[in-house]
Amino acid sequence: MNGLTGVRIGVFLCALVVFSVLERLYPRRQTTRPRDRIANLCLAPVGSLAVRLLVPAGLVVFAAGWTGGLFPWLGVPRLPAVLAGILILDLAIYLQHRLFHRVPWLWRLHRVHHTDLDLDATSGVRFHPGEIALSAFVKLAVIALLGLPALAVLVFELLLNATSLFNHSNLDLGPAADRRLRRVVVTPAMHEIHHSAWPGELDRNFGFNFPWWDHWFRTYLERSEAPSEVPIGLPMQGRRRLGFWAMMIEPLRTRAAGGFAPPRVEGPLP
Repeated sequence: MNGLTGVRIGVFLCALVVFSVLERLYPRRQTTRPRDRIANLCLAPVGSLAVRLLVPAGLVVFAAGWTGGLFPWLGVPRLPAVLAGILILDLAIYLQHRLFHRVPWLWRLHRVHHTDLDLDATSGVRFHPGEIALSAFVKLAVIALLGLPALAVLVFELLLNATSLFNHSNLDLGPAADRRLRRVVVTPAMHEIHHSAWPGELDRNFGFNFPWWDHWFRTYLERSEAPSEVPIGLPMQGRRRLGFWAMMIEPLRTRAAGGFAPPRVEGPLP
């Protein structure tokens, strides 16, 4: 487990450094928000290091010793099981993400992520520890039910680490590169719309790794309808920034930045 945790931490730190440098060299938006970056990174050890790093490593160990589940019962070969496992785990995270936008008590946890008033690589770790723990249980259920190979779990967790930092980064890929890349991976321009305070856009572009689920479930939006730069944050938030302790207690607040209930969706959704 220590070795797997080390690999995960190493990939996370390398990706954080790479995307932090790139977004400074090629920024999408001009921003100065040192306190927010520090608060995000202070939240990361509580959630990411305590749960997203330790628990997923435990999931890999669990998967390595688990012989039950649908795939072993069907006799699915190892390579197809690994590829299918990565896709199914990503679909599970997509569906979980939509659920966190629909159920009020889950939204209380998830809205901490959406209270960031700008986006950069550190926004990719701005998740309440309660949400991270629930996500780990979702992945554990998928692993147990399907009997996924340990390699599928490890590769998925490494991808999730890297892509979360990438698609939250303030990185300008350019229109041509963005158009090509978003065929296979969620790009910063695509995910930026999900953080938009413009009416109806908070319930679009839910994907983290792969963009296909948004296309298939009709939640994809190619570009924001905001008249100028995409406004980042929650519609009811104003410009109130949250520090570390404010983020930790945000789910308990009676007058929360984004309300206790999920935001109402404008426009048809399946």
